[in-house]
Amino acid sequence: MSGQQPPPGTFGAPGFGQAAHPGGRPLAQRAPSVVVAGGGTAGHIEPAMALADAVRRLRPDARVLALGTERGLENEIVPARGYPLELVPPVPMPRKASAELLRMPSKVRESVRRTRAVLERAEADVVVGFGGYVSLSAYLAARGRVPIVVHEANASAGLANKVGARLAKRVLSAVPDTGLAGAQAIGIPLRESITSLDRAALRARARAHFGLHPQAPTILVFGGSQGAQTLNTAFSGAAEALGRAGVGVLHAHGPKNTVAVQAVPGAPRYVTVPYLERMDLAYAAADLVVCRSGAMTVAEVSAVGLPAVFVPLAHGNGEQALNAQPVVTAGGARLVADAEMTPQRVVDEVLPLVSDPRRLHEMSRATLGTGHREADRVLAQIALEVAAQ
Repeated sequence: MSGQQPPPGTFGAPGFGQAAHPGGRPLAQRAPSVVVAGGGTAGHIEPAMALADAVRRLRPDARVLALGTERGLENEIVPARGYPLELVPPVPMPRKASAELLRMPSKVRESVRRTRAVLERAEADVVVGFGGYVSLSAYLAARGRVPIVVHEANASAGLANKVGARLAKRVLSAVPDTGLAGAQAIGIPLRESITSLDRAALRARARAHFGLHPQAPTILVFGGSQGAQTLNTAFSGAAEALGRAGVGVLHAHGPKNTVAVQAVPGAPRYVTVPYLERMDLAYAAADLVVCRSGAMTVAEVSAVGLPAVFVPLAHGNGEQALNAQPVVTAGGARLVADAEMTPQRVVDEVLPLVSDPRRLHEMSRATLGTGHREADRVLAQIALEVAAQ
């Protein structure tokens, strides 16, 4: 467990977990119990937390428990959001035959056994999985005992969700054609601070918060929680040209990186920070964002209507480029390959774009058309309906 005192009405509160499920109290006689599984990365955890918040808005008496592993970011994020966390052994899936593959059956059995014990203590009525190692354990533990709902955030489904989808009552996805049969596209559950964001109304406060010029065209640059060296190099190299053109920059370079820029006298500030604690204010401060295209990032940018230049991380099956494609096709964003994002590309393409208010307005309208601000509520309703069944 996380070791923190759970909020009222959640797993671990007084009187909870007295009987196993099935065989415990009928759902009609108690609050619904929802278990979310989505550990490892923020891309799995944040949708799970957004769902948890939406469940509690629809059913304030609902009990919500998160599953995670000892090494995942959920150890920081989940307790900070006020939800109890149960840790179970991870089951990484080897990609090729090896000695590790031969040891998998015993590891799977142990993880499933411990996860099943958590579900029984929690009297779980539904398990909602978002992919990743902990979800695989949750799906196998819930099989035949607790109904399963699967949500796939990426344009190409991962292994855990491919397994979970075969066992699930409902399968949801961020976009169509993820590779999961019968999936209903609803978007990605997002934090209410993002879905309710009024960028124009918050603009002055956001600019003041970061020390940015109140009127100058401003670019937001970030590469995820750890930063992106490609973006750091490209924008620090173009900093002088941006400053002379009257463009401000808010650049999150990552906690393990540094960015040195030459200040241009009289120019709007180029503000560098290791990490953005207030993404809502960062989005409100910007006229254009240049960033990676992880599923959560694309969903947030689309929901707030921020024009974007996506620079997909070149790895895996190219899923980041796939994530960005619907917004690019709609006209709300441009796509630049990682190897092509250089200081000169910033000067030649990004600078003219951020200096064109009419084009930015058109892109903003197109981006908003691809967003799903209600995904958290929709998924919460589905989870509660499945639990009630």
